[in-house]
Amino acid sequence: MAKMEVKTSLLDNMIGVGDMVLLEPLNEDSFINNLKKRFDHNEVYTYIGSVVISINPYRPLPIYTPEKVEEYRNRNFYELSPHIFALSDEAYRSLRDQDKDQCILITGESGAGKTEASKLVMSYVAAVCGKGAEVNQVKEQLLQSNPVLEAFGNAKTVRNDNSSRFGKYMDIEFDFKGDPLGGVISNYLLEKSRVVKQPRGERNFHIFYQILSGASEDFLCKLKLEQDFSRYNYLGLDSAKVNGVDDAANFRTVRNAMQIVGFMDHETQSVFEVVAAVLKLGNIEFKPESRVNGLDESKIKDKNELKEICELTGIDQSVLERAFSFRTVEAKQEKVSTTLNVAQAYYARDALAKNLYSRLFSWLVTRINESIKAQTKVRKKVMGVLDIYGFEIFEDNSFEQFIINYCNEKLQQIFIELTLKEEQEEYIREGIEWTHIEYFNNAIICDLIENNQTGILAMLDEECLRPGTVTDDTFLEKLNQVCATHQHFESRMSKCSRFLNDTSLPHSCFRIQHYAGKVMYQVEGFVDKNNDLLYRDLSQAMWKANHSLIKALFPEGNPAKINLKRPPTAGSQFKASVATLMKNLQTKNPNYIRCIKPNDKKAAHIFNDALVCHQIRYLGLLENVRVRRAGYAFRQAYEPCLERYKMLCKQTWPHWRGPARAGVEVLFNELEIPEEEFSFGRSKIFIRNPRTLFKLEDLRKQRLEDLATLIEKIYRGWKCRTRFLLMKKSQIVIASWYRRYAQQKKYQKIKSSAIIVQSYIRGWKARKLLRELKHQKRCNEAATIIAAYWHGTQVRREYRKFFRANAGRKIYEFTLQRLMQKYFLEMKNKMPSLSPIDKNWPARPYLFLDSTHKELKRIFHLWRCKKYRDQFTDQQKLIYEEKLEASELFKDKKALYPASVGQPFQGAYLEISKNPKYKKLKDAVDEKIIIAEVVNKINRANGKATSRIFLLTKNNVLLADQKSGNIKSEVPLGDVTKVSMSSQNDGFFAVHLKEGSGAAGKGDFLLSSDHLIEMATKLYRTTLSQTKQKLNIEISDEFLVQFRQDKVCVKFIQGSQKNGNIPTCKRKNNRLLEVAVP
Repeated sequence: MAKMEVKTSLLDNMIGVGDMVLLEPLNEDSFINNLKKRFDHNEVYTYIGSVVISINPYRPLPIYTPEKVEEYRNRNFYELSPHIFALSDEAYRSLRDQDKDQCILITGESGAGKTEASKLVMSYVAAVCGKGAEVNQVKEQLLQSNPVLEAFGNAKTVRNDNSSRFGKYMDIEFDFKGDPLGGVISNYLLEKSRVVKQPRGERNFHIFYQILSGASEDFLCKLKLEQDFSRYNYLGLDSAKVNGVDDAANFRTVRNAMQIVGFMDHETQSVFEVVAAVLKLGNIEFKPESRVNGLDESKIKDKNELKEICELTGIDQSVLERAFSFRTVEAKQEKVSTTLNVAQAYYARDALAKNLYSRLFSWLVTRINESIKAQTKVRKKVMGVLDIYGFEIFEDNSFEQFIINYCNEKLQQIFIELTLKEEQEEYIREGIEWTHIEYFNNAIICDLIENNQTGILAMLDEECLRPGTVTDDTFLEKLNQVCATHQHFESRMSKCSRFLNDTSLPHSCFRIQHYAGKVMYQVEGFVDKNNDLLYRDLSQAMWKANHSLIKALFPEGNPAKINLKRPPTAGSQFKASVATLMKNLQTKNPNYIRCIKPNDKKAAHIFNDALVCHQIRYLGLLENVRVRRAGYAFRQAYEPCLERYKMLCKQTWPHWRGPARAGVEVLFNELEIPEEEFSFGRSKIFIRNPRTLFKLEDLRKQRLEDLATLIEKIYRGWKCRTRFLLMKKSQIVIASWYRRYAQQKKYQKIKSSAIIVQSYIRGWKARKLLRELKHQKRCNEAATIIAAYWHGTQVRREYRKFFRANAGRKIYEFTLQRLMQKYFLEMKNKMPSLSPIDKNWPARPYLFLDSTHKELKRIFHLWRCKKYRDQFTDQQKLIYEEKLEASELFKDKKALYPASVGQPFQGAYLEISKNPKYKKLKDAVDEKIIIAEVVNKINRANGKATSRIFLLTKNNVLLADQKSGNIKSEVPLGDVTKVSMSSQNDGFFAVHLKEGSGAAGKGDFLLSSDHLIEMATKLYRTTLSQTKQKLNIEISDEFLVQFRQDKVCVKFIQGSQKNGNIPTCKRKNNRLLEVAVP
């Protein structure tokens, strides 16, 4: 439908037939073709009156957006295209405005989209009801209960990746304003057999895979689980991973949902511990063992799994181990204990796992109900949403399919009853005569199953309670005796016949003719599944657990409350639950959603006619259409009917001034519709045959085309007249503007001609005046020149002698002046850069300017050096002063000097103030440290080096131990007399001390450093600053060093490259130390 198109009726732009009640002809083929046609155009919803048929598209469609919610909000049910939102809105408005309790029944087979439909209903109601903090919290809790129940109650099957394996009925409670107050959830028949065994291609319940995929390593460790699915016997490996399903993300969603619903942290932990225990129960395996008395018993093979289960659940290991090996039977005052063989032990293990998980699920539902129940006690309105299994017909149908189909029989019964009741009430309300409608009443089938004396469930319970040998075959024999004559029951053998009645039936089967078709049931497992026994020893073991949740799940295990009465069977419990559900539904106004699965491949765009036909049959949809069409197929209120068809009659078009009913009567009389085809109700018009409605629609369509043609004709005429008038007005405007333009052009041409004439006249006059002025000027100039020449002649005659005597000197001075001026102007343009190291200077142009040229070069260099120095900070000046001092001391004297020019003088190489290693040394020196460096002190005895820290302060030279930081020597600067070093490329130097001083007791220091130039320069400058005397720096390849009382000669020689580039020092004799420099 186009964006700007407004749809006002279900019949507008209809693809196929939107309401099956209007389908002509009505048969199975036309029904399926109509569904297929709508499905191919993405119309997945179709009506049968007020019933919604929903086909699963198996892909997301853009029809559930907030805009769609607003589109269907407060709209008439038949006003827009069929949609689940229309039914949801109708139910919600009936509940809010008419104070009628509602129920929405969602049925269909697995994979048909029942769960998604229930979510859509709840999300729509949540979107359209009131707002507010408390209301939003209630809505959020109601919506978040779904992920929790889906995780624990849904599983992947061959038909559906998210199949509900339990029935759910939720009563949502509202206040008088229509705001949600809370809710109550009821669950029916969880498929607990899936816990221990899954069919091929299917998975266990989602929660097992979600925990293993999404829980953290620490959390799994607490639960004593591992991420590997193959470690657990209860998990089928062939379908462990499902495409498009992120179990890890879903686990996070479930935990968040449990928190929102109101689960405490310890409750959540307890739930997951029970799930882990169920998972690990499947890993317990048994081995046979013979006793002395010849009876077989079983023993657990590996007790590690049992130990971990007991640690999780707080059960005594010996108690649980005995419960798996023995069974105690109590009868009045007697107790009999028997051993379990391997098969019985496995049965007990699986029974415990199924019961533990089933009771946990029931506890979850109860716990959620505690959180979402209404807190106030005011009168409430209720909307129920029933999401329950659809009719199931498999190749092998067992007890589960039997009771599921029984439930669907009851739902079909109430559906027919309530549909007929609704029809009858509307007819009575509108004053239309009610005629009896013939339809198939499936009460006879319900009676076959649920009759208290002869029903199949009663026979099953009776067989389970009967003493003696009870098997599935004995149960079938009893059915053959009691039910063989029933017209909807079939079996291979009958009560009074010894020959085969039906060769298509196996011996261990019976068949029931349900309303949806014949279903064959395998009796194998009926008795066991109906008994659903859990040995009392296991119940008591569970009750003894220190785990509060597990203990609460098995109240019958309490020895103080031992009940020897046999627990109710699964069939009787389900029968009671269904009866309660039916009673509840009968008190509410029903709304139906019938879900259909288009194909078995779970793929989009595929419509399997045979599969859809099968579902149409067992959902009884054709029967439903026939019931709705038995009286009047279509009904509509007078106002919208008149509004839709008023253009078909001249008297009602375009406006009808009287009552709507009178207008409809006039309209139908004008159209000459037979009176038997319609009836007038109090507020609605009833049309019997869909053909009559389609005839009205065809007439309306033709009339709309005629009206559209008329409107188009009038519009085209108006458009042409408007265009003509506009063109006429435009022509007048254009003509006026053109005339104005033409006159302006003519005026401009005349004006420009006048200006040209004027300019020529003015030019002629100006040229004439110019000629006169030039002639006069030439006359004046000639007179002036003649006078000048005359005066010049007179002056030259008078001063001829004077000029001849001084002309040479004047010309010489003038020439020199001009040359100097030219020299300085050229120098201005040829000045070099301001860099002090730039040695470029312009060439000398004249020889006589040689001294001037050199002096200018010197002055310019001094000036640019001053400009360069003015840019320095005080710290930079100090650095350059030190560098300059080093240059004066060592340039061309010490081979090591050139390498030190580019290295900045840092001084504090050790960062004593920051390094905690030297804290002791820092505390001992309270003066500012000028240089701190590690040096090598040369031993006078053997020439070997020892590391020392060399410190220079304002007043002292200190040597300290590098490891301990202890000060070894402290020399005042006044006691330092000389520093000696070689001229070669080495770092050796000697510090000579004043004889007789306190520091000279051990003699002079012979040291080696990587920063010799910097240390000598700083020592020189510091000594000069403090003592006002220059320190003697001796550079020689041979010098004497005082060691105690001896004087030793230190001699520097060129050595080999054996030690690389490192100088070596050796003691040659008592008077000679030899330093080999590479």
